[in-house]
Amino acid sequence: MGNAILRPGLLLLTSQTWRGGERIPSTGGCILAINHVSHADPVVTAEFVMAHGRLPRYLAKSNLFQVNRFVSWVLNSAGQIPVERLTPDAVGAYDAAVQAVAAGECLVVYPEGTLTRDPDLWPMRGKSGAARVALATGAPVIPAAQWGAQQLLPPYSKRLRLWHRTRVTMSVGEPVDLSDLVGQEPTPAVVAEMTDRIMAAIVALLEELRGERAPAERFDPRKAGVRAIGNPRGKPDQKRRRRKRDKN
Repeated sequence: MGNAILRPGLLLLTSQTWRGGERIPSTGGCILAINHVSHADPVVTAEFVMAHGRLPRYLAKSNLFQVNRFVSWVLNSAGQIPVERLTPDAVGAYDAAVQAVAAGECLVVYPEGTLTRDPDLWPMRGKSGAARVALATGAPVIPAAQWGAQQLLPPYSKRLRLWHRTRVTMSVGEPVDLSDLVGQEPTPAVVAEMTDRIMAAIVALLEELRGERAPAERFDPRKAGVRAIGNPRGKPDQKRRRRKRDKN
C-alpha cells in the first residue's frame, strides 16, 4: 500500500528502462540482490519488482522506522523487516528474512548494507546477509543492478532533483551459480565465496549499464577508514561531540 501512494510521484519524476525482469521467479522464495546508490532505491526497486508480478520484502535499517509516522507506516504496511545494524539484534532480522523466503516471498537485499561509499558509486565490498539466507533456504539469488536513482536523490541528500525527469535503468541477471556451495556448512570461507560471486554478478550488470569498467578491487570502507554506517561526510553525532569535549 505504501508504494502505491509513492508510485505516482515516481512515475512523474522518472523515466524507466527495465531489463531482464522476467528472470525474477514468478512464484516461490527468492533473493533479489542489488546495488545501493540512493535512499530512493527502495521505492524504485519496489516499482520494478511489482511491475514484474512480485511483492518485495526488504531488510530496512531500523532508524528508517523512526523518521516520522508516515515513513514508519509506509514501511510497516509493506511488511518490511527492520535491521538493527551493528548490534546483536541484527540476528532477529536474519531470522525474519529466512522465514520470509522460506514462506515463498521475494526478499530484496542490498548486500553492501548501506549506500556505497565508493567515490564513483561502484558497488563496494558486500556483507554476508544474502549468502547466509541463501544457504539457510536454498533459494536462488537473483543479481540486479540499477543506475540513475542517485540523480533523483543524491546520496545522503534530503532534496529531490525536480527540474527534469530522471532516467532510471534496472537490469536483472541470471541466478548466481551457487550450486556447489548451497547445502554446505556456513563456514566463513563458504559465505565469503558466495558473497563474492553475488557481488561480482551485480558489478558485471552495472558495468553493462554504465558502459565502463569497475575498479579491479572493490572499495572497502574499513581499509579506507570510512565509518560503516551513516553519512560518511556528515558531522559527528551529539554523543560523539560530547565524548570529544569531555576528553578535552
